[in-house]
Amino acid sequence: MNTMLYQNRRAQVAAQIGPRGLAIVPTAPEQRRNRDADFPYRFDSYFHYLCGFAEPGAWLVITGTGKSILFCQPKDLERETWDGYRLGPQAASAFLGVDEAYALSELEARLPGLLDGCDNAWYPFATHSGLEARVQTALQNLRERVRYGTLCPGGQQDLCSVLDEMRLIKDAQEQDTMRRAGQISAGAHIRAMQTSARMLRAGQEVREYHLEAELLHEFRRHGAQSPAYTSIVAAGANACVLHYRADTALVRAGELVLIDAGCELDGYASDITRTFPANGRFTGPQRALYELVLAAQVAAIAATHAGARFTDPHEASVAVLAQGMLDVGLLDKDKVGTAQDVIEKRAYFQFYMHRTGHWLGRDVHDCGAYTEPSELGHTSIRKDALTGQAIVDRPARILRPGMVLTIEPGIYVRPAPGVPEQFHHIGIRIEDDAIVTQEGCELISRGVPVDTDAIEALMRA
Repeated sequence: MNTMLYQNRRAQVAAQIGPRGLAIVPTAPEQRRNRDADFPYRFDSYFHYLCGFAEPGAWLVITGTGKSILFCQPKDLERETWDGYRLGPQAASAFLGVDEAYALSELEARLPGLLDGCDNAWYPFATHSGLEARVQTALQNLRERVRYGTLCPGGQQDLCSVLDEMRLIKDAQEQDTMRRAGQISAGAHIRAMQTSARMLRAGQEVREYHLEAELLHEFRRHGAQSPAYTSIVAAGANACVLHYRADTALVRAGELVLIDAGCELDGYASDITRTFPANGRFTGPQRALYELVLAAQVAAIAATHAGARFTDPHEASVAVLAQGMLDVGLLDKDKVGTAQDVIEKRAYFQFYMHRTGHWLGRDVHDCGAYTEPSELGHTSIRKDALTGQAIVDRPARILRPGMVLTIEPGIYVRPAPGVPEQFHHIGIRIEDDAIVTQEGCELISRGVPVDTDAIEALMRA
């Protein structure tokens, strides 16, 4: 473990909360799945970002003077026989590089003393059920002793405002981990593509869960701890359901398959979407829409660079999709007008209803503001073309080197009056992970191809 890395992050927190601040960060609790079994445990992202400790039942406290204190489960040989090894507070200081470590049972007694004399208590708002109540109890215990000279903090601050900004820029080690996660996930997509074509050529029955199994196998085979999110494996019309989950539907020759899946490696997510013909050959309508989505992604990638706004890739992809929908006949130009009219009226929304990207990092939809902090006072109000509601616009985030985001345009065609039948039930999304650089962006998920000819060649292999 690189203890210096975590020590530096905690030092940054201490500097930002001030010498009389106290930061309190719990990890995630274990979650019961059913009668006597838990879900696989996953630590809290904020907590792990600051100390690298993966065990449940732990809290981290950082003082404004730079001291870090860990509360964790004590050594217990009987419980460890059942549930696994515990580091314990005696070993925690040296292993994690924290200044002090105590058993979790001491938290309630020690927290009021740690808060005594502080100006502000900092903790992540609205992230942990019961956290605010625990802090309030500690403050109440402290306030009851004011006659003895205790000083209760006068304010409570959201620690997310500090940690979100820190996590938004990925350092070199984080970027390397995310590159490896992207490579593993790309290999999993390749495996699923080739399995689909191979099984169909052999006359075997293929279902969505067969392809999901290939993804999971490849994730774990290369050391990833888990999927970063529930994998989407959507065959045929299911691809028009944005958050569809892999189920039992048949994968049929002549239809497309949309897979949105990525692994989590050492606490960092990858997020890749590929759409491919189940048997390895695009039909004419499938190819036409696919190449339109790919052109939209190319435009969005070109718009992703330091100094651009977060919304620039989305606007670039929408411009391409709007014109393309008119060109292929998804939209009738006699009814909706020009591409600019399509954009202004949001007529494209029938077939493209989500944004072109999101932050990526420890969480698949990672933390970080999408508005520019230096320009929060600049607002404008516009009327939404579809709903008629008033929307307050604020300047979008300026992209900076080290930010990581997804680039994922799509088209989803449900049967509707006026929609050409050859496009019915076609759902296409192409998604890659990009690290913002000074010159442009580095795509870290292109180990799996996106070009139609390359996909067909891959699936013939």
